[in-house]
Amino acid sequence: MKKMKGPGIFLAQFLRHDPPYNTLRNIGKWVAGLGYRGVQIPVWDDRVFNLDQAASSKAYCDDLTGTLEKLNLEPTELAAHLHGQVLAMNQVYKNAFHAFYPSGLSDTEIVSWATEQLLKTVQASANLGLKTIPVMSGGFAWHLMYPWPQRPPGLVEEAFSELAKRWIPILDFAEDHGQSMAYELHPGSDLYDGATFERFLDVTKNHSAARINYDPSHFLLQQLDYCRFIEIYAERISAFHVKDAEYRSDGRVGVYGGYQDWTGRAGRFRSLGDGQVDFKRIFTLLTEAGYTGWAVLEWECCVKGPEQGAAEGAPFIESQLIEATEVAFDDFAGGESDRTMNRKILGLD
Repeated sequence: MKKMKGPGIFLAQFLRHDPPYNTLRNIGKWVAGLGYRGVQIPVWDDRVFNLDQAASSKAYCDDLTGTLEKLNLEPTELAAHLHGQVLAMNQVYKNAFHAFYPSGLSDTEIVSWATEQLLKTVQASANLGLKTIPVMSGGFAWHLMYPWPQRPPGLVEEAFSELAKRWIPILDFAEDHGQSMAYELHPGSDLYDGATFERFLDVTKNHSAARINYDPSHFLLQQLDYCRFIEIYAERISAFHVKDAEYRSDGRVGVYGGYQDWTGRAGRFRSLGDGQVDFKRIFTLLTEAGYTGWAVLEWECCVKGPEQGAAEGAPFIESQLIEATEVAFDDFAGGESDRTMNRKILGLD
């Protein structure tokens, strides 16, 4: 039967310098004990992954896979969100994102470095036998999201032209290696909803390697119809972050958040089951669309602790997985095809 894979877990939010969160083996043992079957690995964190070695050595990748297999785990995807964000970074964010790239680089060198990291991720993903790389697009025009002051003609078009210029060589390289780049449509990036993803497809000539890492939490916070989104873009969805959120506006704050921290915003990320996302509908729609990739927990919550969130996440995802039916529920009442009978039923004979 066709069935989504899971539960998986994105390791980024759980890594620490202390056991059991400090090495792939240690954290792998921990998440396996919670019921997870796959791990999404952040390529920027050398506690669990060496990107240079993975890109150049199939043996290193085989060893990594072997380490996980001993724990009854497998890699779901290699995540390169931070490198994607740095690849296309408006200089106003250069200081805010300084932890995402090596210090001392010029603006041109930052782009070259991010490009190199993304190309290495493609090679590493291929060496691991994976197909999809979750990323963020980066953003030149995010600060222009609200049209005030009025945007000069051609401004957004120029931003997306530059975005395509930086991404197309990477998309081409990914396609050549049997990989796709799955963009997490994320505020702070130029690709943050369906309209911006379509604009990106336009400037990349509908590149086949441009895919989507579906995360309903970001859409709920934007008040976008995250279920209808699946119906529109299902063929482009190749990765899935199972992440919950809630939106509760009041007389003080709404979608824009009033510069509040996460606890004070109207839109907040929550642990699975604590928010408002309709996961039963999402899992149904993705199953109907034929999605057989991984369902991966991305945990972010401003109320509940990570250990509890991780422990509750595995059984939650497990309970949502659907074994797609291969029979109709009323087959027992059917019969063989008979054209003569069909015509009689229709009153045609």
